[in-house]
Amino acid sequence: MKAELLLDRLERISADSPWAHQASGIRASLAKRLSREKPDIQVIQVLMESGFQILENAAGEIPDSPEPE
Repeated sequence: MKAELLLDRLERISADSPWAHQASGIRASLAKRLSREKPDIQVIQVLMESGFQILENAAGEIPDSPEPE
């Protein structure tokens, strides 16, 4: 499930990243919504879009590896 993958990836964002706090909030909200008996799909979709955007932003901060010589 995409939501489970997103939760896992958001948890892996380094605590040193400026995106870590936002990732934690989105992750908690998404996990809470998913655990409900009748989750609101529209809210989950918005949270997932926000979560993937945070992942993209956090990934953009990872420095490129040097090319092997």
